[in-house]
Amino acid sequence: MGLLEDLGIELLWFDSMGAKSFSISVNTSEGPVIIDPGAAVMQPSYPLPARKKIELRRKAMKVIEAKLNEARAVIITHYHYDHHFLPSDRDLSRRDLLLGRTLILKNPNKYINRSQWERARIFISEILRISNSSLEEHLITAEEQEFEDPAEKLVLALSKDFGDYQRRREYLLDRGRKWFRELANNLWAKGLWVKEFELENRTKVIWGDGRTFRIGDVSFQVLGPWFHGIEYDRTGWVTPVVIKSTGVIFYSSDLMGPEIEDYAEHISGLRPDVVILDGPPTYLFPFMLNRINLRRALENAITIIKSSPKLVIYDHHLLRERKWRERVSEVFEEARREDVAFMTASEYLGRPPIIDTI
Repeated sequence: MGLLEDLGIELLWFDSMGAKSFSISVNTSEGPVIIDPGAAVMQPSYPLPARKKIELRRKAMKVIEAKLNEARAVIITHYHYDHHFLPSDRDLSRRDLLLGRTLILKNPNKYINRSQWERARIFISEILRISNSSLEEHLITAEEQEFEDPAEKLVLALSKDFGDYQRRREYLLDRGRKWFRELANNLWAKGLWVKEFELENRTKVIWGDGRTFRIGDVSFQVLGPWFHGIEYDRTGWVTPVVIKSTGVIFYSSDLMGPEIEDYAEHISGLRPDVVILDGPPTYLFPFMLNRINLRRALENAITIIKSSPKLVIYDHHLLRERKWRERVSEVFEEARREDVAFMTASEYLGRPPIIDTI
């Protein structure tokens, strides 16, 4: 038995295993809780034949489905398909896999970009359709008209001076504020909201953002919304999860490093025993991940290491290209100096990352 097993954590599937995923199971006295039961095929640049990538995604979904058959509840931190699936997914043996469970979802009505707004409604529509209901029966007028800008709380990130890059950064932040206001004023405040609901088949759908749930002997604090990457990242927001049982486990969802200093400080302040951390998307370097933000991600990972967790699982976006280990080598070096167990999910399970074997 390892540390994760002692804490009731099972790593279901991660990118190091060859399909995009960040899925875990948490044992509770009432049954497993699955966080982010999704998997997607690796991007075209991933150095495997398309047939093999599809096969690995199918294998990931079989692992996730097997665990979902036992699940008490499901937490979905955002609506990207490597973090959730649709009931109509052809790789599933059952369309009703999510029915009869408590589904704790990222709020689909606010702090969400347009793409995920639509994806959330597709997902919820499918659940309702196989329950002989419809989305239209669960739509209401927007319940809020004003929305606080979450970037304003990022004291550390916004006070940081990036030297020659600062002028460009201020320009991007200004564009980001305009993007945020457009979403808030024209989508969240004017669009029809989905309300929480419970169906006769015991399917319960509730929003997780900023709430704590006690399931059996385990506490799940769903944070957020936190940016999916840098400030005003156009990919939207996610809801990381703090799991408390006999220890403290931080599950990052998609923070891309994290790239924001305030998030690293928050994670460190929790003094977690285990951090399940998505690394920076080095496969997008230098085009969609510039040197400045890669540097931030590395320094923030080191900040987390210095809080002395017993174990860090470092995976997800990071494991999508061959040079990943070289690009984050200083983070591994710091973990060795601090005597922190630091590895990918596949390494924890006793095998090398697939990307390292191709």
